[in-house]
Amino acid sequence: MHPPSRQDYVSISFAEKGSGGYNNSKNWRRQSCWRKWKQLSRLQRSLILFLLVLLFICGIASYPSFNEHLRSLTDGEQYTDSNSVLRPVIPHVLPEPVEQPRPPLPEQTSQKKLPAPNKRGPPVLHNRLQRKDNSSDTGLREKAPEIKKDEGVISWHGAVIETEQGTEGAKDEGNKEASPANKKAEPTNETDASRLEGVREAFRHAWKGYKDFAWGHDELRPLSKSYSEWFGLGLTLIDSLDTMWIMGLKEEFEEAKTWVATELTFNKNVDVNLFESTIRILGGLLSTYHLTGDTVFLEKAKDIGSRLMPAFNTPSKIPYSDVNIGKGTAHPPRWTSDSTVAEVTSIQLEFRELSRLTQEPQYQAAVAEVTNQVHKLDGKLDGLVPMFINTNSGQFTHQGIYTLGARADSYYEYLLKQWIQGGKQENQFLEDYLQAIEGVKKNLLQKSSPNGLTFVGELSHGQFSPKMDHLVCFLPGTLALGAHHGLPADHMDLAKQLMEACNQMYVQMETGLSPEIVHFNMHEGSNRDIDVKLADRHNLLRPETVESLFYLYRFTGDHKYRDWGWEILQNFNKYTKVSSGGYTSINNVRDPDYTSPRDKMESFFLGETLKYLYLLLSDDPDLISLDHHRFIRRKPGSSEHSSFRTLKPAQDTLSVLSGLYTQETMSWTRFSNLLELERDSVRLIKVCTLFFFYCH
Repeated sequence: MHPPSRQDYVSISFAEKGSGGYNNSKNWRRQSCWRKWKQLSRLQRSLILFLLVLLFICGIASYPSFNEHLRSLTDGEQYTDSNSVLRPVIPHVLPEPVEQPRPPLPEQTSQKKLPAPNKRGPPVLHNRLQRKDNSSDTGLREKAPEIKKDEGVISWHGAVIETEQGTEGAKDEGNKEASPANKKAEPTNETDASRLEGVREAFRHAWKGYKDFAWGHDELRPLSKSYSEWFGLGLTLIDSLDTMWIMGLKEEFEEAKTWVATELTFNKNVDVNLFESTIRILGGLLSTYHLTGDTVFLEKAKDIGSRLMPAFNTPSKIPYSDVNIGKGTAHPPRWTSDSTVAEVTSIQLEFRELSRLTQEPQYQAAVAEVTNQVHKLDGKLDGLVPMFINTNSGQFTHQGIYTLGARADSYYEYLLKQWIQGGKQENQFLEDYLQAIEGVKKNLLQKSSPNGLTFVGELSHGQFSPKMDHLVCFLPGTLALGAHHGLPADHMDLAKQLMEACNQMYVQMETGLSPEIVHFNMHEGSNRDIDVKLADRHNLLRPETVESLFYLYRFTGDHKYRDWGWEILQNFNKYTKVSSGGYTSINNVRDPDYTSPRDKMESFFLGETLKYLYLLLSDDPDLISLDHHRFIRRKPGSSEHSSFRTLKPAQDTLSVLSGLYTQETMSWTRFSNLLELERDSVRLIKVCTLFFFYCH
């Protein structure tokens, strides 16, 4: 029995220390949070941890660039004196542009530069006989574009071009006056000789890194002293053959030739990109054959050319992007049935030349079918083409976007060069080229503020964007080449204006090196002409600008173009040279203190960039003469986004260009490049992702 409860008192119990009763202390709250964490599922905890790690890694990767961006905003675009101490050669203050009368912006038809998306220099034939061109008038009328054919003469905009001129024909007397080859050459001095030797030394240093750490492989990774493979076919070695021959590096050339003759085989079960392998491998081999006459290079060129032919076995005859050169099969990318327009229209020079040399017409017939189809397609805007074409339907896709940058640029370049390659007889190419240049003037050409730089932007569904890829800097050289071959004289004027804009893309950067993409300011009151987004600040050692400098110097004799090229080489040496051998692309051209090297030397740095610098600085106008040799081009790959490759006949110009920017294999590395994240950080993120999902 329980005693009756008492009503005259209240009982209060006090919990002793550690008894587990209510406690509002911090220790108790921590224990409560831990209990809540433990109540989450393993998947929820894994996701939270993964996001925290991801944010931490991205913060570390982006901190230097972001911090620099904040400083630039705070300082109002003023550069600190500390930077000047670090790079005394390159002023950090934007140099005042030389005051010169600027012609008013043409009514929407200002000249614009031709796309040089991925072009490489035209391989020239040293042993060709010189032929003289017939005189050509370059008078320009302001009437609407009109092309008339009359007894072998084409009249367009008042310009009269005699189509019987050979590919290697010389300019008329008036144009000869502007050519350094016909001017009284300035005496060679020690400075000129030392500059030329400086380019050779840069090549030797790059070649040393490749030979020591990446021999026989595709690309050098100079910082890690290793290599990377794309196709496993020695891309850098083949891409460099003509450069070594031009520079007179006989020992290096013989070593590379021996490897090609004894080690290079295309009987491999590997997928290769049609465009990249055409401009880098097929073009490189053809160019070297033209320079040396050694049939080993022609035999290898025929081997790879025949193995690429399955790419054209499509319902529309528009080629697939990828070919397995061992199995003889082809397919589009895994994520789409489209190919880029630049890819499918920038292989013609090489395949046409292969047919000419082997007397086997199937190569030229395959690429001619592509050219004819694109010529007749709807969807163009004043001669400008969209970026993609479907391999099943043969029609343009993703219409409404027009650019001279990646995925379209080399289409325009190849139009002009095929016209020249064919002895100026195939008027379809000239017609499409001239119409496209007018389309550029009308739709894409604008001027920047405050200094009125002429640049080529992009058009997206009627909306203009002041975005310009570095790849577009092949256009000044292409325009100048066309003017040299009798096209309207205002093409040369536009080439000079665009060349100035491309040079400013270097000059206005703190490292003196151009970013991959810039945006020009068009609003009055802007403090500077060029802005660069954080994701666009990388430099891949591209050749487009120095190639155009080479053309402009050869055709005008103006020594400022040589000075600009030499300054670019100096900055490559300062910010991209690796002491153990090789050069590396960098992630940040805006910060001299932290350029963030990418640990990769693209093959076109040796195959194009250094070659054009050497030709630019050479005092010998007959070294790869632009009058006395046949042009066969290849483009670059990336991007790059390139014009004619001096050594490689068909491949040079086109191959380098295409390889740079055309279709890229959507591997993790390629994807990381698109995101513009540092390679190491991306790998780390990938590892963390796999780790967490594997563990849980």
